Amino acid sequence: MVVMDVAPQPAPAEFAALQAALAAAEARADLAEAELAAARARASDDQARIAQLKLLIAKLQRDRFGVRAERTRRLLDQLELQLEELEADAGADERAAEAAAARTTAVAGFTRRRPARKPFPEHLPRERVVVPGPCACAVCGGTRLRKLGEDISETLESIPRQWKVIQHVREKFSCRDCEAVSQSPAPFHVVPRGWAGPSLLAMILFEKFGQHQPLNRQAERYAREGVPLSLSTLADQVGAATAALMPLFRRLEAHVLAAARLHGDDTTVPVLARGKTDTGRLWVYVRDDRPFAGPEPPAAVFHYSRDRRGEHPQAHLKGWSGVLQADAYGGYGELYAAGRTPGPVLEAGCWAHARRKFFELADLETAARRKAKGEKAQAIYPLALEAVQRIDALFAVERQAAGLPAAQRLAIRQELSAPIVAELERWMRDTGPRLSRGHDIAKAIGYVQRRWTAFTRFLEDGRVCLSNNAAERALRGIALGRKSWLFCGSDRGGQRAAVMYSLIATARLNDVDPQVWLADVLARINTHSIRQIDDLLPWNWRPKANTADAA
Repeated sequence: MVVMDVAPQPAPAEFAALQAALAAAEARADLAEAELAAARARASDDQARIAQLKLLIAKLQRDRFGVRAERTRRLLDQLELQLEELEADAGADERAAEAAAARTTAVAGFTRRRPARKPFPEHLPRERVVVPGPCACAVCGGTRLRKLGEDISETLESIPRQWKVIQHVREKFSCRDCEAVSQSPAPFHVVPRGWAGPSLLAMILFEKFGQHQPLNRQAERYAREGVPLSLSTLADQVGAATAALMPLFRRLEAHVLAAARLHGDDTTVPVLARGKTDTGRLWVYVRDDRPFAGPEPPAAVFHYSRDRRGEHPQAHLKGWSGVLQADAYGGYGELYAAGRTPGPVLEAGCWAHARRKFFELADLETAARRKAKGEKAQAIYPLALEAVQRIDALFAVERQAAGLPAAQRLAIRQELSAPIVAELERWMRDTGPRLSRGHDIAKAIGYVQRRWTAFTRFLEDGRVCLSNNAAERALRGIALGRKSWLFCGSDRGGQRAAVMYSLIATARLNDVDPQVWLADVLARINTHSIRQIDDLLPWNWRPKANTADAA
């Protein structure tokens, strides 16, 4: 007979105690998990709030103290990216905290302290979705209910883009007397034998030149929406529409060249060539009289060239004379000649360029980042930092004169800026000889001293700005877009790009929506009198009642 050992079974009381202990342990674990999730959500929310406040402070400082291209733009981009990631983390942690709190009654759910949201724009259409009300009282069960009011909560929704085909029907009639056939004329198309409406053309043009979306990417997106359009078809419309807009470009160019002071600059643009990619140039000339309270509207005109020879700006400004604010590019030299016809162009230096050369030698933040990455850090020079501080004092005075008439600006500069400039000249005259010719600071000082007349032009003319930032801002979109469109397909493609950049940049300078403006102009330009073409320029343009809705 085999005797088997049987494990003793727990008594019912012990079993109940074990179950209670397990339930208590699980409750404590849920409680700890909920508290941890809530703490993480609070920490994420605090980090997002701090990032948001830092970004706000940086934007306020930029608005108050002006744009410093070397630091402010880089800082704002970095802070916006950081805020985006922290907001996403905070949203995810909030959801985790809510899920953890649902498993326990001891920890309340965490709700983020979101900033007050602006109400949705009034022009957006509203769709009412009425939730059926109760049929009986939830307390006594009575059915005699009377409406007191309603609470409305709004949710913003996006409806996929709608495409439609507009059929223009032209009826034919025959004459009973002479058998002749009569018919109304065909409606106007922006492009001969065109199939695209003005709103569609405006969208294609703006996305290509304003949003930096090449036509091949647009074609792929349209195909996904059920409207297959080939690349060649889209390109044909772009070329024809640009040609239709040329009269506006010519009027815009004439307006810019009528200014007594211009900002000028250029940037590289890759151009597809046989078996390689060449480097072309886009030149920009900006008329912006707002800094000295000028009455004329701002505008920008672009030109394209295959290289950077000085003959190009000389051709662009062949019949113009005035004050040109630009960098120290040697190709402008012929424009500054004393015997030039119709008159000499006066050079005005850009103190932002001068400051940048010193700033690069005094950039503590960049040196610290390179050192942290194990890279060779550039030497930091106290003399360069002193030069930056002296030039910053000039910009501080200029902020006081921003937007004032030219005479008042000149008076402020003579009183406050002239002594700073005189002291800066003395400092450079004393510091330069103590340095070797090849020293970076000596080169930066020499850059300013060789062009001292141009740099001090702002002390003689209240219309002159302290920097050439207006032209650099106009070129910023091209610099950002190069990563998307990679290159221009040809020289003629570069010329078309210059025309469209001019129109879009000018619309933005005048606070006009470029796509809405282009849609209305393309719908009207063929029947618009050439003598009244100025009415279609962005600062004179008045949209029709249905233009914004159609675009």
